[in-house]
Amino acid sequence: MFVELQLSASLVNIESFIAEGDDFRWYLKIKCSNCGEVPDHFVYVAEDETSEVKGGRGSANLVAKCKMCNRENSLSIVESSVKGYANDSVQFASIVKFECRGIEPVDFSPRTGWIATAADSGASFPDVDLGEKEWCDYDEKEDREVGIYELKWQFKTTKN
Repeated sequence: MFVELQLSASLVNIESFIAEGDDFRWYLKIKCSNCGEVPDHFVYVAEDETSEVKGGRGSANLVAKCKMCNRENSLSIVESSVKGYANDSVQFASIVKFECRGIEPVDFSPRTGWIATAADSGASFPDVDLGEKEWCDYDEKEDREVGIYELKWQFKTTKN
């Protein structure tokens, strides 16, 4: 199963923002597809980290054993699926796709590590923290406020 993480946000003088680097940590709450268990904590998955899947079935960015049914499940970030969010119409847009085997994401915590680009000036704002679901700063080149507000997310199941 493939699941896309989609974001929606109101951008103020921001052209786009994106998860920065292969070491970006996507914090997710995951649900076991076998027994339905959803732990109350977030786990993270990063493109630059892989673990072997039991039984010689390759590797994945996240391998997790369900505490309820003891089933080993895995999740991987689909190669080249990370995209920036640049839609200021407050519409949902996919920013990453996960290949899920036995688990599926049910919640997301944006936290730090985003990079935002200002509209017009192109000024870069590294290590943006979206943990509060909003962020603001000041673009000195254009002498104005920049910000990301009303951050929301949803998951969309896709065929591939």
